[in-house]
Amino acid sequence: MREDRANGGSPRRPHTVAVLLLDPVIGFDATIPSLVFGEATDEDGNPLYRVVTCSLDAAPVPATAGYSMVAAAGPEALATADTVILPGTRYRAARSGGELGPALAAALATVPAGARMVSICTGAFVLAAAGVFDGRRATTHWRYADDFRRLFPAVELDETVLFVDEGAVLSSAGLAAGIDLCLHIIRRDHGATVANRAARYCVVPPWREGGQAQFIEHQVPGPDDLSTAATRAWALTRLAEPLGVATLAAHARMSPRTFSRRFRAETGLSPGAWLRDRRIDLARELLESADIPVDEVAQRSGLGSPDNLRHHMRRGLGMSPSAYRKTFAGP
Repeated sequence: MREDRANGGSPRRPHTVAVLLLDPVIGFDATIPSLVFGEATDEDGNPLYRVVTCSLDAAPVPATAGYSMVAAAGPEALATADTVILPGTRYRAARSGGELGPALAAALATVPAGARMVSICTGAFVLAAAGVFDGRRATTHWRYADDFRRLFPAVELDETVLFVDEGAVLSSAGLAAGIDLCLHIIRRDHGATVANRAARYCVVPPWREGGQAQFIEHQVPGPDDLSTAATRAWALTRLAEPLGVATLAAHARMSPRTFSRRFRAETGLSPGAWLRDRRIDLARELLESADIPVDEVAQRSGLGSPDNLRHHMRRGLGMSPSAYRKTFAGP
């Protein structure tokens, strides 16, 4: 959903993101959208998003960490939102009973039919209580997965991922995964270049490997266990080269079997799947920023042929390389 320029060269109005604070709100979650979306700008520095915090009334909203947050608007902000975000909350009706209170139900009823609905962390309980996730995939903080399943059996919960994108409905895992989701939304709306620029300002990676399964409580590797991190960093500088498991394992000084096992434990992906995703990321950046033929993009990114590039981009992004370049490339 690219916000292109209107007639006469002036930018269109920014996409409005309403962040609904519910008592008691997770303060960290609530600050993520304004920070990340606030750094998304076009090539002229014009903001691409307008973020407004709102609450059910004019009173300060208590946070879980001993302070309160003052929203900039009341529930009326939801009626003009393009995207509505529910940050983490301990809102009792949803967290304990899977229900919405009358005031919250009335407020959510004003959200435009075409608005995008997003949850961060336990904000998923609120959207699930509203029926937004029924019959869809969703995620939330892994610690509360059992409670979520008990309350919302109609939702397909996956607590192993950092976020879930179901089109107009998205959800993230706990806390910092909200950053991953916001960057993903920017990337989906405006391409990798804009998302990467926002990530650099926030001093976070444009994408994180694996999912929240790697953060669920399990035995921490001892100091004698080797990591594949150095080999992943090495591979990122050589994506155009053939990089089989044997080559990667040799660089890590492990057997292919041990390397594959540890690679999956650290990233949640097989080496082949990880390489494919990183090569698609590179191809996207090249299509946006480099005025080179599609076959050269395929070669530089390590995807080999234009046909292979088209296959992976259609499968992963739903568009061809030429369509992606037309949509996201700068002037």
